[in-house]
Amino acid sequence: MIARAALLCVATWAACAGAQYPALKSKVEAIEVTPRVYYVQGAAGAATAANEGFNSNAGFVATGKGIVVIDALGSPTLAEELIAEIRRVTTQPIRHVIVTHYHADHIYGLQAFKAVGATVIAYASGRDYINSDTARLRLEASRQELFPWIDEKTQVVAADRWLDQEETTLRVGTFDFRIRHVGPAHTPEDLVVFLPKRGLLFAGDLAFQGRIPFVGQSDSGQWIESLNRLIDFKAQVVITGHGPPSTDAVADLTLTRDYLVHLRQTMGSAARDLEPFDEAYARADWSRFERMPLFRAVNRMNAYNTYLLMEQQAPK
Repeated sequence: MIARAALLCVATWAACAGAQYPALKSKVEAIEVTPRVYYVQGAAGAATAANEGFNSNAGFVATGKGIVVIDALGSPTLAEELIAEIRRVTTQPIRHVIVTHYHADHIYGLQAFKAVGATVIAYASGRDYINSDTARLRLEASRQELFPWIDEKTQVVAADRWLDQEETTLRVGTFDFRIRHVGPAHTPEDLVVFLPKRGLLFAGDLAFQGRIPFVGQSDSGQWIESLNRLIDFKAQVVITGHGPPSTDAVADLTLTRDYLVHLRQTMGSAARDLEPFDEAYARADWSRFERMPLFRAVNRMNAYNTYLLMEQQAPK
């Protein structure tokens, strides 16, 4: 069962990579979103060799007592470019990297941060991923699809510190980092990082700004509950896992939540009524979401995965 799920994950990722996006030379550029808090923004669409695997976001905070990084980008080379950007901004040492979740486009850069002495922090259920067939197959596929940016030297790096509490506060310099486990949702190990003094939330791939999320094999019901908890932060700015920051956090979080609710309602009723997926998909009303980026690339897969999930959860 694990192997089948892993193969489905790889197939889904490959299909997303086939979406039509212009080739983009990567440019990792630190943008200050609030004082001493920065992020870098990847290209729209999937990670490809053309964009050097740069399709995700990462961030860092210059605390005065060292740098705290959130996510590590999708290749060692990209991480090295991010480290160079950090060095351009400050000479403070890089002390920590907080991993929001163990998806390839957020963690293949970890080995570059380990090389400069950073401590990697992640949630404990990430251990299951790094030892899984999914991780092995994803890395094998990436070495082919994203060569030379991902090659035989690229490894999946384990955390130095595995968190197991719902919320942990990390204090570095004058900053408190509220690290909250909100999975299982997009992944079992989902973490978000909130900076209370800045009203800023690093949300990983739980939140998207004006685009369709990639659902994969996630627990969409729990994801909806997690989004409700993110709304409760009342953040002024949300740094998403992909795309530009959200400065209308409640609206963007609500849109993602409503999309997931719509998937579950439409596919759930079809599964309960034993309606074939193709008929249910054609009958569903997608008008609210069909003009959003990535709709054509991932919506059908999102709906199909939700249909299978709702089949499993339907009363016997």
